Amino acid sequence: MAGILAWFWNERFWLPHNVTWADLKNTDEATFPQAEDLYLACPLAFCIFMIRLIFERFIARPCAMGLKIQANGPQKAQPNAILEKVFTAITKHPDEKRLEGLSKQLDWDVRTIQRWFRQRRNQEKPSTLARFCESMWRFTFYLYIFTYGVRFLKKTPWLWNTKECWYNYPYQPLTVDIHYYYILELSFYLSLLFSQFTDIRRKDFLIMFLHHVATISLIIFSYVNNMARVGTLVMCLHDAADVLIEAAKMANYAKCQILCNLLFAMFAILFISSRLGVYPIWILNTTLFESWEIVGPYPSWWVFNLLLILLQLLHSFWSYLIVKTACRAISKGKVGKWNPLHVSKDDRSDIESSSDEDDIPPPNQKHHNSATNGTNKNHGGTNGYLTGTPYPDEH
Repeated sequence: MAGILAWFWNERFWLPHNVTWADLKNTDEATFPQAEDLYLACPLAFCIFMIRLIFERFIARPCAMGLKIQANGPQKAQPNAILEKVFTAITKHPDEKRLEGLSKQLDWDVRTIQRWFRQRRNQEKPSTLARFCESMWRFTFYLYIFTYGVRFLKKTPWLWNTKECWYNYPYQPLTVDIHYYYILELSFYLSLLFSQFTDIRRKDFLIMFLHHVATISLIIFSYVNNMARVGTLVMCLHDAADVLIEAAKMANYAKCQILCNLLFAMFAILFISSRLGVYPIWILNTTLFESWEIVGPYPSWWVFNLLLILLQLLHSFWSYLIVKTACRAISKGKVGKWNPLHVSKDDRSDIESSSDEDDIPPPNQKHHNSATNGTNKNHGGTNGYLTGTPYPDEH
């Protein structure tokens, strides 16, 4: 184990040439980042998760109730042991052949069985109230941490001159503000990483998981080798747009459509300008070129910049989704009536309220045969799901 640790913490990987870990030990005159400082983030991540549960129960939920957001979810499917067994053990999307077999076994028409599976799938989706509470928690945290970052950074020289991130590197003392900022951000993203498996599941689950892993890796990397100054700039820049998208989601759940549209437009402008403009010009420029000129490259420098470039690729992907969502929304009907957070079942991603699956049945399943048409008419009033009617949270 000692050999593995010695290999992992190799000074020639983590630090510039002629710098050792002994040079960065804390002294009476200066305090430097230490890897063991980050151990605090693990229990703090659990505390943040517990605070979130309390916040959603006693603050977000009453706010949602005050806005007349209902707690009830989609209509529940009629209890049926045979269909439930197929749903849980075999498939949630039965094909035409299986539908015909179930129809004969239960003496139900095919469209009724289709509707049962659709209602059963919708039954597992969270209510609008749960969505609102999750967004309000994220909005509150992002607003707090962004405000803290701006208030802290406006007093620092490297906000105004990014070359200050590299002067006297790596012998830059760690301040209490930077330590608090880093530990809180790392704890929050750790809590998001683990709660992602219990939160509302989105279509871009893997992309968001990769984003969280890259973000956590960047925070750890920049802290351990004392790139904390540029790290604070990266964190603050990313928190800005997150405030607006969560606010837009909250407005959408509260059915404040005009406010939702306005917030989404502000989010789209800020996201694209900051992630595709400010980030490469301001952040990547200093980490790739200014640091090369002042400090020079070394192994962990390459890894750090590769992670930043990976983040830029994710920015480009999400910017494409935002533009695609906005363009498709504007192309549908009157511009003043579009809902940017629920445009198309094909474009759902993290910029939307959830990753509701595409529940419109395949063309060959919409009409089984003419023999069932008479029976199907009796279900016209309750079979909106089969005709492509939006989900309850889409209105």
